[in-house]
Amino acid sequence: MDILNMTATELGMAIKNGEVTVREALDAYFEKIEKYDGTYHCYNTLCKKEAYRRADEVQKGIDEKTLTSPLAGVPIGIKDNICTKGVKTTCSSKILCNFVPPYNATVIARLEAAGMIVLGKLNMDEFAMGSTTETSATGVTHNPWDINKVPGGSSGGSAAAVSAGLAPVALGSDTGGSIRQPCSFCGVAGLKPTYGAVSRYGLVAYASSLDQIGPVGQTVEDCANMFSVISGKDEKDGTSMVYPEFSAEEALRGDVKGKKIGIPRDYLGDGISEDVKNAILQAAEVFKALGADVEMFDMPIVKYAIPAYYIIACAEACSNLSRYDGIKYGYKSDKALNLRDTYIMSRSEGFGMEVKRRIMLGNFVLSSGYYDAYYQKALKAKKLIQNAFFEAFKQYDMILGPVAPTTAPKIGESLSDPLKMYLGDIYTVMINIAGVPSMSAPCGFDSDGMPIGMQIIGKPFCEAEIMNAAQAFEKATEYHTKKPNLK
Repeated sequence: MDILNMTATELGMAIKNGEVTVREALDAYFEKIEKYDGTYHCYNTLCKKEAYRRADEVQKGIDEKTLTSPLAGVPIGIKDNICTKGVKTTCSSKILCNFVPPYNATVIARLEAAGMIVLGKLNMDEFAMGSTTETSATGVTHNPWDINKVPGGSSGGSAAAVSAGLAPVALGSDTGGSIRQPCSFCGVAGLKPTYGAVSRYGLVAYASSLDQIGPVGQTVEDCANMFSVISGKDEKDGTSMVYPEFSAEEALRGDVKGKKIGIPRDYLGDGISEDVKNAILQAAEVFKALGADVEMFDMPIVKYAIPAYYIIACAEACSNLSRYDGIKYGYKSDKALNLRDTYIMSRSEGFGMEVKRRIMLGNFVLSSGYYDAYYQKALKAKKLIQNAFFEAFKQYDMILGPVAPTTAPKIGESLSDPLKMYLGDIYTVMINIAGVPSMSAPCGFDSDGMPIGMQIIGKPFCEAEIMNAAQAFEKATEYHTKKPNLK
């Protein structure tokens, strides 16, 4: 059987039916990783020894029918900001280059309880700060569709690994589009869940009020089955919520007949490329043909999304990153002669330029004299953005829009102009500010053959509804079946 051309769900079924063993699945993926990851750099750390050690016990559980998850025995890649016991978790930063967590994140514990096996830790923008996976201290990840272009970020390693077939499915985290944007750039599916739907315990924090862990898969079905494993209340995370019973079967009906879908007119204005705009409008026509009622509406609050997001995110980041001081764990400068120097030099040497930029911005907006002028206003804008979504959801079952204004840029283009990189998040950050779920799915290609993604935004805890819409679109089109030619 061609293991590497199966979706995660198909592979899980083949393992359950005895057509493929867990070890055979691991063999296939590790062999492909060893062949191609030197070119694409999706992984920071491989867990080969640990994976094979678990393979026999997982196989036994499947054979004895004590492991019944659709994804039992399926390998998975993990973004390198999610804690894995006994395995390095670096956040792609020099300051955590030697950090080995003594515990598993809740999502890892749930994946292992379902019989999934970790392949390794995936590259990312340093501390999830970036939109290209170029700020990583371990090196740039390359887009499988064009090695000269970025895979997006910060979960670029996760999206690129799934796109290149170096993992059947992966976990990412999304603070302002960090799952959805790389999925759009790499032509795969990804879910940013409702805030609180998935435990953040064991996720290294960037901005605690915005971060969410979510799945990256080849198909909507893979994401639905992954979400059913990782979602739910966790007593270790005070922000996690009791999730209404999620049914992957209900999420995969693929029927949008009678649904009302709104497209913010403000999403299709200045700054969006014609290829992306046309792909979204064509997606709208597909939904109409499937029986949905699609119409445009105004959402002028969009223009406040970027400033509000970056003020809030950087304010929280500077607080969260204050714990890295060269004393408790992580990198410690060997040039320091006293305690003060240890703090200053460890952080100066350990953090990259983009992280330093956001720490400085965060400290500025929280400083005396500027707190009210910037941070308080950003919190007021956050409330207005939340209200705008709640008002829209009185009229529409879901919202359709682009994930990013363009397709993947060339490596080096974004970092030369950080403001341009920030503006590329205009369609994704509002969803994190509002705390609502959003699904990214392939919906076309630009004139250079690069993938284009759409996002379907839903009401809180309505992941099944937006997955159902994405599944309907997937069944009606073939964009998700296209694969890059690896070099």
